[in-house]
Amino acid sequence: MMITEVRSVLLTGPCTDDPWLSVFKQWRSVALIEIVTDSGVVGVGETYAGYFFPESVPLIVDYVRPILINAGSFEGDTLDVERLTNRIRTCCQYWARTGLGAAVISGIEAALLDLKGKLLDLPVHRLLGSDQDAPDRLPAYATGGPSPWPTDRLLEKVDFYLGLGFSAFKIASGYLDSDTREEVATASPAELEAAKVALLRDQVGPEVGILLDGHMGHREGPTRWDAETAITVLDAVAPYRLVFFEEPLAYHDLTGYAELGRRSAVPVAGGEQLSTFAEFLPFLEREAFAVAQPDAAWLGPIDFVRVSRQQQLAGRSVAPHAWGAGVAVMQNLHAAFASPNTVIVELPPAAGPLHRELWGDSLSFADGRVGRPDQPGLGVRLTDEIKNRYPFRPGMEEFSSVPGKLMRS
Repeated sequence: MMITEVRSVLLTGPCTDDPWLSVFKQWRSVALIEIVTDSGVVGVGETYAGYFFPESVPLIVDYVRPILINAGSFEGDTLDVERLTNRIRTCCQYWARTGLGAAVISGIEAALLDLKGKLLDLPVHRLLGSDQDAPDRLPAYATGGPSPWPTDRLLEKVDFYLGLGFSAFKIASGYLDSDTREEVATASPAELEAAKVALLRDQVGPEVGILLDGHMGHREGPTRWDAETAITVLDAVAPYRLVFFEEPLAYHDLTGYAELGRRSAVPVAGGEQLSTFAEFLPFLEREAFAVAQPDAAWLGPIDFVRVSRQQQLAGRSVAPHAWGAGVAVMQNLHAAFASPNTVIVELPPAAGPLHRELWGDSLSFADGRVGRPDQPGLGVRLTDEIKNRYPFRPGMEEFSSVPGKLMRS
């Protein structure tokens, strides 16, 4: 058996069916990678880079295609995914050791794993090292984006997620006016977040999981916290028993993260922008993350598992970041079930069609928990009908708004 074609597929469709998120982002772009064999079996993967810079993905896929086309013949059990992806990384090491190039390679790696799983009739989590003791289900939380203002809207939003069957949810720091899309400052950061979490805890009771996301990796200027501000916020919300507080600092502040790791009573989470295990390693060695958040559509499923093993050695946890489309979510689910120290899984609530139609019936969710996916490969499907129904539309990507370039998609 041989690989005969490697191609990228760009799609655009509704970002979500969640009315609380669609007011901020209505459309999303998706970059998928297909690896075709002469037997007719096709592997499918997704790179999270397609959500941010979709036009770049075909350029990189076309660049590395010859490496896979000329990889030689193999049978299912001899398809060496790690060897092939390392060969690609070696070729592109000057510009793909981290960042965009690494993220596209992660989609290729996922497609190779999907292909191998299909050929061997095994789910990808088994290829990544899960065993018979892997749990049947894992806790999941609704990823809820901005905290809407005024607060009655925030409470309505949380009730919506609980009504979908979630028993945990995540919202952002600060408040955002749903009409103007402008930030609303009601107090100092510590006072604001403590009052917000107190309000939420009173609304949902003691058993529901509350998670906060600082989004400091997306901010600049006076709204970006330093370590002292972050620890003040973390101390203020500590009495309300958060599952974790995500991204309280920008990722360039490794020293600050390490300090938070030592001082905070609230579990500090982070890592969604880190694109390789090597990029994670300085944070892991300093025990900066109580909960590491690799994204298997950004650094790849294999490096995801490496991060989880390093965390496990330190007695720490992982929780996958998963805000890609349907294939990316499944990559993260398989990596999560291959990681015994997964504490909780991120899921898009009221997922849109580019989630549901791509994962089909391979994703199951009930009573606040997501089921282990046991279909061969990733359990995803990419049909001609899906490709035709969601043609790519330039300009629907996401980015962090700055003066002169504001996101309105």
